[in-house]
Amino acid sequence: MTQLFLVRHGPTHAKTMVGWSDLPADLSDTAQLSRLSDFLPKDALVISSDLSRAADTATAIQRDRHRLPHQRELREIHFGAWELRSWAEIDAEDPDHIRAYWETPGDVRPPNGESWNEVRARVDAVIDDLITAHYGRNLIIVGHFGMILTQVQRAECLTAEEAFSHRIDNLSVTEITRTQSGWETGRINHLP
Repeated sequence: MTQLFLVRHGPTHAKTMVGWSDLPADLSDTAQLSRLSDFLPKDALVISSDLSRAADTATAIQRDRHRLPHQRELREIHFGAWELRSWAEIDAEDPDHIRAYWETPGDVRPPNGESWNEVRARVDAVIDDLITAHYGRNLIIVGHFGMILTQVQRAECLTAEEAFSHRIDNLSVTEITRTQSGWETGRINHLP
């Protein structure tokens, strides 16, 4: 059995679509970071996306836990030409495309970006590798909204649309366990 503690990075305060842009996280709420670190298992390994908002959040909650190298494959959705643009901006130019991307996720892609199914395949592969390499360990994985939702979708056998109904707040924890017989979910979007 391997327990995954999926942590969403600290807030960026951006009001646009932030995927692969390396915006910093606001980690000024040290009390919340301390509560989060206290909540997480002391014996867990810590890993994060290579984007600074995730890597810096991981550093802020790491304490004495062992840190694994950053993983590029744990990045957020690649929004391509929509990156750092607002919904309203994109909706004004291409309303059918952006609505299809969010309302019927799957194979629809932003221009020069990746589809939901591509994100899911990318994240599933790295999560599987981490579980294989560290089976039986607790893993704290600090990442992004989309990355976490891919694993909720997987563990609960949801459609992408159903997965998107879950809220994933900054500095929240989503607990997923991989057992020999399958996946189990615990708390989703828990704010310690």
